[in-house]
Amino acid sequence: MRPARPLALLALLALAASLAGCTGGPGARAWAASVCTTLEPWRTEISSLTSRTQQQMETATTPGQAKENLMRLFGGAADASERARAGVAKAGVPDVDDGARIADGFTGSLAATRDAYARAKQGIQGLATAPAQTFYEQVGRVVEQMQTDYQASSLDTSNLNSDELKEAFDELPECR
Repeated sequence: MRPARPLALLALLALAASLAGCTGGPGARAWAASVCTTLEPWRTEISSLTSRTQQQMETATTPGQAKENLMRLFGGAADASERARAGVAKAGVPDVDDGARIADGFTGSLAATRDAYARAKQGIQGLATAPAQTFYEQVGRVVEQMQTDYQASSLDTSNLNSDELKEAFDELPECR
């Protein structure tokens, strides 16, 4: 058997590469469904963590307990945000105009959210619990900064610039 000629091999590789380029990412509806399916558990977990922390904070009697509860909240929210970011990244790039920019916007927003929660956890972790009044004042500053960072990380969906995606997000039951 004769070895393949270099030109024939090059032509075969070029053909394979061009065919691979023809297959786009998921369509708008499939991508939106994947993103919404990924984000639903994230929203649920953030809500659950927040509710649990609020309940615990109402019964917390010491700054040490409050610190522990807040670190658990922010750490759990950072972890949940990273799982959501990874899930959205796994959804790929939608086969729509500016699909890469749109997908990057979603993953970037979730990464910034993750980072806001992680910074808040670090901020709380670094606080001394005594005197109590000073601790709670500093907690207030950490939370204010986290809220600022969180708001800055939010995705402006009005800039999706894809009628297909807007329609998919509006119509799919997974996205409601």
